Amino acid sequence: MELIYKGKTKDVYQLENGNVLLKFKDDCTGKDGVFDPGENAVGLTIDGIGRANLETSVMFFELLKKAGIKTHYVSADLDNATMEVLPATVFGHGLEVICRLVATGSFIRRYGDYIEDGTRLEGGYVETTFKNDEKGDPLVTKDALVALNVMSAEMYDSMKEQTLTITRLVADELAKKGLDLYDIKFEFGYNNGEVILIDEIASGNMRVYKDGAIVDPVTLNKLILG
Repeated sequence: MELIYKGKTKDVYQLENGNVLLKFKDDCTGKDGVFDPGENAVGLTIDGIGRANLETSVMFFELLKKAGIKTHYVSADLDNATMEVLPATVFGHGLEVICRLVATGSFIRRYGDYIEDGTRLEGGYVETTFKNDEKGDPLVTKDALVALNVMSAEMYDSMKEQTLTITRLVADELAKKGLDLYDIKFEFGYNNGEVILIDEIASGNMRVYKDGAIVDPVTLNKLILG
């Protein structure tokens, strides 16, 4: 097993069978010790959050599988906080896709002159950012992605459609537990020319409220898995 990459919340290893192993860590994105999925740096460490995020991811990946949505998920070892996945090529040097159902966080920091915090974004609002810590994960448009040869227009359209569909499935599942999904962050890649969801679907990548108050990642995992 060979280390490929050390990430903010996971380490990535190459397996002998051609697949990839993700090792989940206890780090979360945020700022000044406060969790924020919109931040581009590790802001805090929470004991056990890696394993819990893996368990949550497995639950959602199995949900998508039942819905007929292909992802990179193969299997998981909860005791060792690892997940085996299909190999996939990332777009460019890495691309993050955010789906917003409610205007808040960095969206308001950018566009607060035009929209009130907490406004519903009907149908969902999808935006993409390059993974680049030094530049603060800059926003990038569909036209730019195509012009830069990062992906084709058809790949972008597939990615956006999947993002909206997956977000709705996740939001509906959370709603069954009285939870309100505000926004969620995904990563996509391509496997054999097909755009698929990669990485994870975990509490550290979503902003969820209950009874008007944000739910921290540890509590969110307990509510999801409970």
